Amino acid sequence: MRRLSSANGGNGMIGEYHNAEKALEYLARADKIPERSHGERMVLELLHHPISRLLDLGTGDGRLMALVKVAHPNCEGVALDSSQTMLDKAHERFRNAPSVTVHCHDLNESILSFGSFDAVVSSFAIHHLADSRKFELYKEILTMLTPGGVFVNLEHVSSPTEKLHDDFLLATGMTRETEDQTNQCTAVSTQVDWLNQIGFENADCFWKWRELAVFAGTKPANSFEHSNAPKLPLTPNT
Repeated sequence: MRRLSSANGGNGMIGEYHNAEKALEYLARADKIPERSHGERMVLELLHHPISRLLDLGTGDGRLMALVKVAHPNCEGVALDSSQTMLDKAHERFRNAPSVTVHCHDLNESILSFGSFDAVVSSFAIHHLADSRKFELYKEILTMLTPGGVFVNLEHVSSPTEKLHDDFLLATGMTRETEDQTNQCTAVSTQVDWLNQIGFENADCFWKWRELAVFAGTKPANSFEHSNAPKLPLTPNT
């Protein structure tokens, strides 16, 4: 399995999806990712509490944000991505949804300026970041969450052996040559441990199929350490 060094922190979101052809290629096969719908159902199951403000990290074309908005139609959504092709697709999806704003943002940079949220979600995005940045990003998420708020990540994680990685590639119709070379996948157990170290409660892996996993954690309800940064005003998706 090809991995980039954790020291290579500046390349996390610069990868293949900044290439329009690669981004469109991914979107064309996104619906065909095996078991993805099961992972998305688990994300929605974990977002069972009222949500007034939601942050989606690496939104892509806005697929996950749109699903959550069906379950929580009155919540305000903030969607971040750094690929112009993905941003164009997200703007198109939410052009008639004034409660959702789409922002260009590289996840290698701090997200604290976006304010506080009741829930933060992500889908197949954070694995492009170096491990050191993943850890810092999870710390920022905990800071931004309101007490009792939840972080849920549907993610591409690493296999414990090269054989299992090859089995995953076979099951998803990829090869070592065609897989995304910018992936920096990390074991789900490691990432759950990080959430616990950082201060999340009830952190666990709630669903897994080969290298696809849903893990989540909750900000303690008695915590007062949430962001005081001002919320960005809603702006047209243009």
